[in-house]
Amino acid sequence: MANKVVSMRDAVSELVRDSDTVAIEGFTHLICFAAGHEIIRQGRRNLTLARMTPDVVYDQMVGAGVANKIIFSWLGNPGVGSLHAIRRRIENEDPAPIEIEEYSHFGMVSRYMAGASNLPFMPIVSYYESDIPKANPKIVPIQSPYEPNETVYAVPPLHPDVAIIHAQRADEQGDTQIWGLLGCQKEAAFAADRVIIVVEEVVDEQVIRADPNRTVIPGLIVDAVVEEPKACHPSYAQGYYDRDNKFYLDWDAVARDPDRLDAWLREWVYDLSSHSDYLEKMGDAEWSRLTPAEAMSGEVNYGEYS
Repeated sequence: MANKVVSMRDAVSELVRDSDTVAIEGFTHLICFAAGHEIIRQGRRNLTLARMTPDVVYDQMVGAGVANKIIFSWLGNPGVGSLHAIRRRIENEDPAPIEIEEYSHFGMVSRYMAGASNLPFMPIVSYYESDIPKANPKIVPIQSPYEPNETVYAVPPLHPDVAIIHAQRADEQGDTQIWGLLGCQKEAAFAADRVIIVVEEVVDEQVIRADPNRTVIPGLIVDAVVEEPKACHPSYAQGYYDRDNKFYLDWDAVARDPDRLDAWLREWVYDLSSHSDYLEKMGDAEWSRLTPAEAMSGEVNYGEYS
């Protein structure tokens, strides 16, 4: 079986292309900022960024000029406020316009589910009395084939060119295990044409086999596996490190000022060659603050079966 382990630089170079639709998924938890930074460093352009809750990672990417469209649900800096780099592009076309395509959370999930299932569309009822369909012509009212007087809504399948999924661990073939808060990573991976898995650690196949209930994504759909510890900062990886809430709060002031944003990108992305440099620049003291003292995730004993 093929060993799919590569560096982040090589994974992005080989699998992320200009004008791609890129989905960096993970619902608050397991958001791969390191992949976003590498995409910025490699100068990708004209990307469509798809994601539930775009989060700060897409604010950074839009601020760096890699994208001209966002497909999303609920755009904001969680618990803080606006994503100001994106907001400037939407409201003031500063420094250039950006196209937006908005859905509810379940609308986004339904798009991924339709894509993963190879369905032509997914019917949902959650847009009843919502004004989102008026703003998004891709959300289409249709008559239920089973209830003649009932109107439901259809959303189209979403097929990202590339899905980038962070997880706690995977083996060399890409069999991927996640625990903790789960979003629509599995659906995004199955819907995508190419899949990059980024993990805290690559483990032996026997570790995966001995704990099968944690496996979310099978290696057969994975194109590359990247071992990049702490790649989610300021997001978190349960059992490895905590969410850096201070970073999210501080980002508000950085992103409000285009000059400060440019300076941050230069210092923390462009002037660094890799995520390892990012971690070294952060320093051990910061990581001590973010490392949980207890409640680390352990193994499950399934007896003699493996």
